[in-house]
Amino acid sequence: MRGQLTRRALLQGGLAGAWLLAPRAAAQAGATTLGAGVTATEITLGVSAAFSGPSRGLGIELYRGAMAYFTEVNNNGGIGGRRIELRVYDDGYQPDPAVRNTLRLMLEDEVFLLFGYVGTPTVTRVLPVLKKFQDRNTYLFFPFTGAQPQRQPPYGDFAFNLRASYAQETKGLVDNFVGLGRRRIAVFYQADAYGRSGWAGVRAALRQHGEQMVGEATYRRGQKFTGSLRPQVEMLKKAAPEAIICVGAYAACAAFVRDAVDLGLKVPIANLSFVGSENLLSLLSEDYERSHQYTDLLVNSQVVPSYEDVSIPAVNEYRELMQRHNPQPPEILLKEEYISFLYSFTSLEGFLNAKLMVEILRRLGDDPSRQRLESAVFSVQDFDLGIGEQVSFGPDRRQGLQRVYYTVVNTGRFVSLDDWQAKFSL
Repeated sequence: MRGQLTRRALLQGGLAGAWLLAPRAAAQAGATTLGAGVTATEITLGVSAAFSGPSRGLGIELYRGAMAYFTEVNNNGGIGGRRIELRVYDDGYQPDPAVRNTLRLMLEDEVFLLFGYVGTPTVTRVLPVLKKFQDRNTYLFFPFTGAQPQRQPPYGDFAFNLRASYAQETKGLVDNFVGLGRRRIAVFYQADAYGRSGWAGVRAALRQHGEQMVGEATYRRGQKFTGSLRPQVEMLKKAAPEAIICVGAYAACAAFVRDAVDLGLKVPIANLSFVGSENLLSLLSEDYERSHQYTDLLVNSQVVPSYEDVSIPAVNEYRELMQRHNPQPPEILLKEEYISFLYSFTSLEGFLNAKLMVEILRRLGDDPSRQRLESAVFSVQDFDLGIGEQVSFGPDRRQGLQRVYYTVVNTGRFVSLDDWQAKFSL
């Protein structure tokens, strides 16, 4: 019931929920506008992400990591005296609400830029909107997706990516499995743009080795952990795979892993970074007696280093600020119970997104404008985020990071995988 009246008013406006963080007092609300999304005291960024539904953990954790950094910046004077504010909408990881939210952010809220969107099915529907209104110079920064549409024509000019792509993640997984002699690879994927992007990546990587997928099975977006995926498991089991790569969200992938193990399909099962590793592990650990069986042959690719590796400067900074601020989404967005994680790969990615976003905004100087955003991004060359991989952008390089990491479960947590041979050899 919390936030019921406000939420009802927002729903009447056709939106799933919105909130301006740290609203200004009435006197400040009328601050002189210097340009779209900019006043003398604030820079407003627009967010549409999943804060409800079975994938809500992704939007919540990404947001929390970003806000840990933004809060620290705001507490120390902001950027040239301007606080970073987020106008946040919930799209439930569904394309239509994401489009409606984006139109409102652009045309009514007139935010400075779009930031921290979650998911391929949502982003791929938003990109044509940005192209249609390209005269407004509204860019999408650092979406939580490794799909290709925002990395190539005709929409690549409207987005900037930090994370490695799904093509890079799937290639790395395929290369490692094939290197172990596990050449019979099947794919379980979400039946939408995200799943097809990962499916295409696996297919392309296998072709480089002269192989093809031995089996494939799909599920519908929104699948819950409580649902059965036994038909999909049975379908893949008949193909006798030596490894399976999953391209999905945590609820469905956790259900697939559970049912695969229960039905005796004992082969390595890999997930891409989008899955939300901690959320996946939490679901697989509900059955404590079988949790080890469910996770013993699990391997997840990641696009950020392990948050357990305190030898990495940015990881230390992230852990300190997550503890200091422990940011939570506005209550109005939390329609369902959710227990957040102190640390996660998703929130670390959000933290790094925010850190780079702040650097770009600082490079705009005292007179930030959308027209100069692209040149500010392109000025980022060999920038040190503190993770051991430098970030560079340019007209033909709209993705900042390239590295892929691999993790497995040990003593109830994801840790770095250092020896594929020892863990997954035939």
